[in-house]
Parts: sequence; C-alpha cells; structure tokens
Amino acid sequence: MTKTLTRRSLLATATSAIAATSLIGLPGLAKAQPTLSEGDFIMSKIKTQDGTHIFYKDWGPRDAQPIVFHHGWPLSADDWDNQMLFFLAQGYRVIAHDRRGHGRSDQVSEGHDMDHYAADVAALVAALDLRNAIHIGHSTGGGEVAHYVARAEAGRVAKAVLIGAVPPVMVRSAANPDGIPVEVFDGFRAALATNRAQFYLDVASGPFYGFNREGAEVSEGLIRNWWRQGMQGGAKAHYDGIKAFSETDFTEDLKAITQPVLLLHGEDDQVVPISNSAHKAIKLLQNGTLITYPGLSHGLFATHPEVVNADLLAFVKG
Repeated sequence: MTKTLTRRSLLATATSAIAATSLIGLPGLAKAQPTLSEGDFIMSKIKTQDGTHIFYKDWGPRDAQPIVFHHGWPLSADDWDNQMLFFLAQGYRVIAHDRRGHGRSDQVSEGHDMDHYAADVAALVAALDLRNAIHIGHSTGGGEVAHYVARAEAGRVAKAVLIGAVPPVMVRSAANPDGIPVEVFDGFRAALATNRAQFYLDVASGPFYGFNREGAEVSEGLIRNWWRQGMQGGAKAHYDGIKAFSETDFTEDLKAITQPVLLLHGEDDQVVPISNSAHKAIKLLQNGTLITYPGLSHGLFATHPEVVNADLLAFVKG
C-alpha cells in the first residue's frame, strides 16, 4: 500500500548539543554537524570526543517519537531502508547511523568495541537530543542496543527491540559451555583477511538470509546490497568487530534494562543460533517479550519485512 509523505521544512542550521550521560568511563559526546540535505531528509555527521565522524540519517518530523536503528556487522544504516520508510510513513522520526569504521563513518584504527559503540550512540542521542526513543538493533546492533540502553540517561529510552541479536554472549567458555567455539570466529577473521570480498559474498549468498537452504527464494538484490554495504566499510573495523560481537558478555546489560524489550528471532538462524541467544536473553530481561519465526533466517527483517514490520509496529504502538 502506497502512502504519501508530507513535505516538511528543515531547520536552516542544526543545534549542537552536549549533554551528560550515565555512560561513565566511556568516550564522550559530540556535536551534530549537518553536511547534506535532500528535501525533507537530512543526512549528517557528528564528531565524537575522540575525533571520529559518525554518519547518520535523520528523517521525519522533529517533534515525532524517534526510532533509532542499529545495523549488524559488517553493514551500514542502509540495511534499514525498508523499516525506515515504513515507520516514516507511520509518522515517526527515524534515525540510523553507520557504526564507526562502517559505511560512511570514519575508518578509524581503534575503538571497535562495545564500549565505544555504545558511547557513539550516546553522543548521537545527545547531539540530536532524542528523548523517549525506541532503539531497534539487529545482530551486532542488538548488542549495541543492549549495551547503550543499560547505561542510558533517564528519559532517553522508551523501549528496545533486539532482532537476531548476539546477547547474552556468543563464544564458548567455561561460563557458556554451549556457546560457539572461538575457532569459528578465528575462521571468520582468517577469511576476512585473506579475501574479504569473497567472504562477504559467501555470507550473503549463504547462511545470512538462508539462501543455502533447499527451496529458498534467493534475492540477488539482497546479496548485492549486503556485499555493497560490507565493502564500503573498513577491513580493520570489521576484523576487530568480530571480537566485539562474539566475545562481549551482555548478561549484566540485559539484567539492568528496565524498559520493555521485544526479542525477534528466526528459528533457522544459522549465524546467531536462537538457542544460544534469544532463548537465554529472554530469561535475563526484567520486561521482555520473545517472538520467534519458524523457518526464518538471520536476515529475517529483510527477507520478510511484511511480517517483521507488523510485529514491530504493534510493539512500538503498544
């Protein structure tokens, strides 16, 4: 169904904001620096305290409830195009950023860990002065959401959604004996370092969207778009990011979150197996809801947006 979007005027200049947050000990906040505008849409960057420029998109009415989208590894804000347009048509303000080292953000050498990821989100939230926001994260972005929301300043976050997300922790250890062996992630690092372009093509055309399953309806467009986003980012950031998404333990983050949290997970997720993630995460949340999808893959919100968007909207409105 087609919806007509109302054209809205933009502010001639953006207001810089530096606000204190409870991200104690993490890198600091930033000023918004608008760089590009197109009609009702504004695409900008902020500069964090350590000098990293973080690219973001900010669409829709400034007085509407904001929804902030957090992408997975090794992608960019573009992975959320469908959901951003969907919620924009519903009257929300939609925002998505490229994680440091990814997409159009700076390809810095350091800071590719969850503490910096969460601090960068806090910087963006403060610069835009987002309040009562809903944060939606996929895969690594789900970990980023958990790490940020657990530390967010009061009044900043209304709800959170984790889709195919990595929490509580992926890697196998004495404390997580049924986790994924570190050798699997070592294999990711080796493949990335040897031939990143081929590795990304193999991931997108295989397990990420479940296109390696018999009878799967393969989308060449999704494969090419995944590869495009991945290759736009930096190899160093992606290499270091494997440790960030696989070894970070989000257990205490999940326990600390008081806001409502929706977990969405494909039951045939070959990248972040549901038994080692959502099934454990739901037990740690104070106010969590879990919806699972038989037969759906890790990239379920891209392959089945009509299904996922409906559940997202119900949660956002509820």
